[in-house]
Amino acid sequence: MKILIAGGKGQLGMDCVRVFRETHDVLAIDLDELDITRLTDLEALVKKFMPNIIINCAAYTQVDNCETEKDLAWNVNVIGTKNLVKCVEKHGGFLIHISTDYIFDGRKRVPEPYVETDEPNPVSYYGKTKYESEKVVRSASDRHVILRPAWMYGVNGYNFLKTMLKLALKNPEGEIKVVDDQYGSPTWSYRLALQIQQIIDVDARGIYHTTAEGYCTWFELAEYFLQQIQVPHNIVPCTSEEYPTPAKRPINSILENRNLKEKGINIMPQWQDDIDRFVSDFREDLLDDIIKGK
Repeated sequence: MKILIAGGKGQLGMDCVRVFRETHDVLAIDLDELDITRLTDLEALVKKFMPNIIINCAAYTQVDNCETEKDLAWNVNVIGTKNLVKCVEKHGGFLIHISTDYIFDGRKRVPEPYVETDEPNPVSYYGKTKYESEKVVRSASDRHVILRPAWMYGVNGYNFLKTMLKLALKNPEGEIKVVDDQYGSPTWSYRLALQIQQIIDVDARGIYHTTAEGYCTWFELAEYFLQQIQVPHNIVPCTSEEYPTPAKRPINSILENRNLKEKGINIMPQWQDDIDRFVSDFREDLLDDIIKGK
């Protein structure tokens, strides 16, 4: 099977390459090779490669910057997605589109999770662009799957856990404030790539939440990760009001993988189990990257 991965150099894209390259013909592209907002260039590539599946990992995910760089966020997250949809409509194939928990407003009382049928109501511009991208995908055809991970982390690229590790290594005794009143279900990018493989195997359609089981706060996630990786640290909990950001975040980002479970293909473990394996597999790589300034 031919699989085209857009955003192939991001943390999820690289893990998708790792999972699929041994059994499929994989072509991974990123911004330095092809800009998915340029329809003519994208269509020429799709026409030449003729993928059976396109996995859209490409997105502008800098949540705070989206509040000021709105044109860029819209072009990448909405127009880029629309172009991929057009290619599928014209040349055939199937689109797997990666969305986000940030399409919800987070007003449900913790620990009540959001399920796939809950009405989106994003509170940030990033969330708005991702919800618009979902609507673009859903309005085209049924040859698609929309996946909603949350709080993504992985060994590649930039993410919250790597930021926490960098801060702790830089100043082990320095106080690091981490928000302790926002709740979510973390997603390991490699585990998500494996889940995508399951979805492809059963030829699924529709919308699926794809996060680890259970939930935690950002503080609890950081504390558990730094303990497991055995790095001295001094993180302290704070409220969202004490740590203001340009973009508003949902207080409750807990997602329930209801549709995966109903289909019998949910492979997501408890979030602590994935953190344990993540640290076991990549502790030395993570430490080396930060020491080398990556």
